[in-house]
Amino acid sequence: MELFESPGVLFVAIAVAVLAVFAGASYLFSSGKKPRGSLDPDHFRKFKLVKRVQLSHNVAKFTFELPTPTSVLGLPIGQHISCRGRDSQDEEVIKPYTPTTLDTDVGYFELVIKMYPQGRMSHHFREMKVGDFLAVRGPKGRFKYQPGQVRAFGMLAGGSGITPMFQVARAILENPKDKTKVHLIYGNVTFEDILLKEELDNLAANYPDRFTVYHVLNQPPEVWNGGVGFITKEMIQAHCPPPAPDIQILRCGPPPMNKAMAAHLEGLGYSPDMQFQF
Repeated sequence: MELFESPGVLFVAIAVAVLAVFAGASYLFSSGKKPRGSLDPDHFRKFKLVKRVQLSHNVAKFTFELPTPTSVLGLPIGQHISCRGRDSQDEEVIKPYTPTTLDTDVGYFELVIKMYPQGRMSHHFREMKVGDFLAVRGPKGRFKYQPGQVRAFGMLAGGSGITPMFQVARAILENPKDKTKVHLIYGNVTFEDILLKEELDNLAANYPDRFTVYHVLNQPPEVWNGGVGFITKEMIQAHCPPPAPDIQILRCGPPPMNKAMAAHLEGLGYSPDMQFQF
């Protein structure tokens, strides 16, 4: 303790400590290294549920805490995670989900989950309470994205298939160096079924020259200015970029919808290279 009783020595000690902190920070930022992700592709890791917000009668937003306040999930754009839980018969179930957050959201990640009455993993999420842990493994998925790899994306989403689309759109639009345009057609049964509507409206308002969204409902309300019924060839022609080598159409929805969209796209002249299904 006598070493630090001299004011001069104390000043030098503090100066050395401050310099060490700045040197470490300088190395971290100048090295251009990304923070290490919190996921493991081979083993499940558990993350604590810290917040749950009910968005509708069967949809909730779950916020999970990462190991430290500066941790990132480490999920590449357009990829997903595998979540493990227990169904109503107490049997293990594993299902893929796409977070709506990016690695710019540090310290946590979020899942927007639609819980179906007979869904096995839906049961697990329905039963989850703040303080519970979710087992997660990843990253998973075939989609790989580099800024500027296409001039424009068309997106065809149905129901909860909006989550990978939203994640990709957010990553593109929030990157000031990425000039890619995004044109989304989003189908649902009713107005209440539209997931992330406020977030999508905000993207359209904040990036009017780069992002458009066209909603299609099977059962629209009385006053409605979007599409009615199912997504058609004509809607794709009107709201998505036409076939070209520098565009790509992404699709994600229930199997019957994906099959119908693939047929529409083929009929409109989009080659397999111009399409990707999540």
